[in-house]
Amino acid sequence: METASTNRPDVSHSPHREETLLPIVDLSSSIGPDFISQLLREQRQLTAVEQFSQVHGNGVPSQAKYYSKLLPATPPGDGQQYAFEVDLDRCSGCKACVTACHSLNGLDDHETWRDVGLLVGGTATKPIMQHVTTACHHCLEPGCMSACPVNAYEKDPVTGIVKHLDDQCFGCQYCTLACPYDVPKYHAGKGIVRKCDMCSDRLAVGEAPACVQACPHEAISIKVVDRQQVIDDAEADHFLPAAPDPQITLPTTRFKTSRVFPRNTLPADYHSVNPQHPHWPLIVMLVLTQLSVGAFIVGLLLESLLDGSSVESFRRLHATSALGFGLLALAASTMHLGRPQYAFRAVLGLGHSWLSREIVAFGIFAGTACLYAAFCWLSPTSSFQPSLGWSVAGTGLLGVFCSIMIYVFTGREFWSFGQTTTKFMLTGAVLGVAATWLSILLFETVADQPTHGLFTSHITFRLAQALIIAMAAKLIFEFSLFRHLFTRRMSPLKRSAQLEIGPLFGATTARFACGVLGGIVMPLFLLNEVTSDRSTAIPRMITVAMLFTACLVGELLERYQFFAACASPRMPGRLNA
Repeated sequence: METASTNRPDVSHSPHREETLLPIVDLSSSIGPDFISQLLREQRQLTAVEQFSQVHGNGVPSQAKYYSKLLPATPPGDGQQYAFEVDLDRCSGCKACVTACHSLNGLDDHETWRDVGLLVGGTATKPIMQHVTTACHHCLEPGCMSACPVNAYEKDPVTGIVKHLDDQCFGCQYCTLACPYDVPKYHAGKGIVRKCDMCSDRLAVGEAPACVQACPHEAISIKVVDRQQVIDDAEADHFLPAAPDPQITLPTTRFKTSRVFPRNTLPADYHSVNPQHPHWPLIVMLVLTQLSVGAFIVGLLLESLLDGSSVESFRRLHATSALGFGLLALAASTMHLGRPQYAFRAVLGLGHSWLSREIVAFGIFAGTACLYAAFCWLSPTSSFQPSLGWSVAGTGLLGVFCSIMIYVFTGREFWSFGQTTTKFMLTGAVLGVAATWLSILLFETVADQPTHGLFTSHITFRLAQALIIAMAAKLIFEFSLFRHLFTRRMSPLKRSAQLEIGPLFGATTARFACGVLGGIVMPLFLLNEVTSDRSTAIPRMITVAMLFTACLVGELLERYQFFAACASPRMPGRLNA
């Protein structure tokens, strides 16, 4: 009887190969239930970073295989759009999302489109600490898009993603003020603003944005949201502790958590105050445009008090000087643009941007002012000059109103309509009176013919009285900000007051000193000198020039505080430089 082994080929002595027989080890005796349980326990104890590292140990996996669950299964439908969803329970603050966004988009050092903040709260025995990752919220009503004067933003009608058109931008930076979440970032080297676009080119081919793909905890995902639901959620103000009011722009980002935050949960930097960027070209432009408009108005009002033979000569000098300040202001405004060669695009947003409207209004003001000054020199006896003069004043006031609305639109409490209107109008009154006073004395000094009582005690009294009242009102109004220091709540106005007595204390002291000196002390001194008839025209001219300079410097410092002391809204926990 043959066994099965007799049917097998005998290869043990084959000349073509040699075979080493290895012992067969029975693993069942060494790997038992205890060892398997130990491995399972270790797998359950791995951190998210370690799990992420294991998955990616053999190279970067394909997007569809590993990240499809972080993307919506279908594109947005009618009444829907894409949105970020952040699972706060998963976010550890590792900033992998920040690094990935920075690398993929080729951002420069210190330039970020996604940031990580920190919320803290609770009690000494049960403290809480919550990291928050944030980027552009692709709002339903983007403040950046509404504010942009050159239409450099567009909201995709299908995906809802808000994109910035770099080629269209001319670097006015208005969007950085209009966005309550501090999303658009100005790049000084390129002269434009840039921002997150949710990696729309990756989404279009089914890949996750860089931040979504890089997060080791899968804390960030892309969802499809109903726009009406976003509006309803904003009504309940369920966003993040101490975040800007979602009613302003209707942000679509959803922050979810299974925990209930304590009532005292606040950003880690909630009590810190830092001066903001002052925007010096805007400071000069705002002050000088209001000076120019105020000078035209005060000059027109004063003409009724002057001798008829002197009105024409005074009108020429004063209209020319007021126009000069206005043109200087418009020239200074171009210094604020990152790409001033594209300034002509500023009229594109006339239908929705207050900045476009301001530019158009002051353009008309400059044109009518030039025409008015030309007629004052070429046809001083023209009958329609007063009407043309008041047209200049009217367009100037329209421009100042547009300037006011530029800052009111941002929704910042320090730039509210009442705050901004009071400051801008009183600046026009103070500098308008001071500039007109300087024009009168300059005319009295250089005039060849007798002034016929042009600079009388009556006119001096009127100008001094107007300047003292306007300056006193303005200083009292500015000083009233400090009452917020005594409130318990850390409001935006309290932050502004803390800035003015803290990092900006030197500017605050200089501002009030210049205001008191130029707007109150020196007018009283001049009034006393003129009424007692103890001075000549030349000393008065020097004194009024000093008065005008003190008032101008004081208003420039006030406008510096207008920007630097404005509490900047931002997402929680972000420390501003």
